[in-house]
Amino acid sequence: MTGQVNESVQSAVEAAAAAGEAWRATPPAERATVLEGVADALLKHAEDLWPAAEETRLPEARLRGEIARTAAQFRLFAEVLRDGGWVEAVIDHPDPGATPPRPDVRRMNHPLGVVAVFAASNFPFAFSVAGGDTASALAAGCPVVVKAHEGHPRTSDLTASVVRQALPDPGLLGLVHGFEAGEPLVKHPLVTAVGFTGSLAGGKAIQKLIDERPDPIPFYGELGSVNPVVVLPSADPAEVASGFAASLTLGVGQFCTNPGLVFLPAEGGFEQAVAEAVGATGGGPMLTGKIREGYLRQSGLLAERLTVLAGGSTVDGITPQVFAAGLDAFADGLPELAEECFGPAAIVVRYRDPADLPAVLRRLPGSLTATVHAAGPEEARDLVPVLSRLAGRLIWNGWPTGVAVSWAMHHGGPWPASTAPAHTSVGAASIGRWTTPVAYQDWPADLLPPELRDDNPLGVPQRVDGRRA
Repeated sequence: MTGQVNESVQSAVEAAAAAGEAWRATPPAERATVLEGVADALLKHAEDLWPAAEETRLPEARLRGEIARTAAQFRLFAEVLRDGGWVEAVIDHPDPGATPPRPDVRRMNHPLGVVAVFAASNFPFAFSVAGGDTASALAAGCPVVVKAHEGHPRTSDLTASVVRQALPDPGLLGLVHGFEAGEPLVKHPLVTAVGFTGSLAGGKAIQKLIDERPDPIPFYGELGSVNPVVVLPSADPAEVASGFAASLTLGVGQFCTNPGLVFLPAEGGFEQAVAEAVGATGGGPMLTGKIREGYLRQSGLLAERLTVLAGGSTVDGITPQVFAAGLDAFADGLPELAEECFGPAAIVVRYRDPADLPAVLRRLPGSLTATVHAAGPEEARDLVPVLSRLAGRLIWNGWPTGVAVSWAMHHGGPWPASTAPAHTSVGAASIGRWTTPVAYQDWPADLLPPELRDDNPLGVPQRVDGRRA
């Protein structure tokens, strides 16, 4: 079996590399048209795709919505390509009077090469074969080889088939199956970068494989996140409780943005409101047996260490649970108490004085999000410097579940939220992960890429001699 897996990986990567030569030379406007064709194909085949994804045990409405989101991601990157700003074109004309004298230097981003993508368990479309990593890499001019998630193999095969129909060369999207495929894929010499959405343990395993390569490559992993929520005394207890319970149990808590840690005032009825709201919720089927076992194990460990504040109804063996601790006790239990519990479980931390929060927040691991609930900005002002170092997205009077696909979105954060906090796995800026800058010094004008020519035939944004053109 191992030999067959290696052959499958070898074939997929070689086909991707061969197809990638023409793809990277395809003008961005033409790539944009192809991406729009992929979006159209996904929507056209929605009635075939979502029934196949029933293997995930996700409901029809969720699956239909995710297909629409996946198509929207491809359309966004078509816009990104037509805008042209992603290449970051910079032109410095010669200046012999500078110290030292400056030659003519021009720089822009180019595609890296074959990108390996590890599909996620909890989004069979939007973070899988046709997910954001694939869409952004194809937009950048990179071919992709996806390692399918074992939780939805049929969905992966069908999605790949649909996407390939819209690509100029089916080799641009390779697909391999099986746990054993991970190592040869990551270590293949033609693979130039890896994208991953999954567990901290999985991310560490991939990083170890990359470190064993003779030529280490970039690794963009989205890993664990507890997404702390700070509720200040001026917030409304009923609104906080209802919003928290809904966010906690959305999708049976199987989101990377699940609010796993909530700091609540000890006074004002917040705890009681949260307990009542969570008590009215119910569990549900989890995506895979492995995820289910992990949730039961981790929530059981929390039950041994903390007080159970509330529990919802048990459905399919899964019970939403909220545990409680005082601020000092929680701080004494760090860092273990700040580890992600993937599923509908969270810790409520009671505090008496908001001034005591920054010292504890500084000790938390990095997260994808951090949220504040308050009636006005003044009450939260001292928290801003701490939270801006803690998370990649700061939310005001909202909840972290639900990540908009947009130009401004940043879905990343300090370790262990991601392996590269300067980059995002969602939104227009995610294309930057799959590019590398190249500078041209005193290069003949006829050999320059169109994006770096003085007449700017593609009309891309340029910075010329330090100024936006």
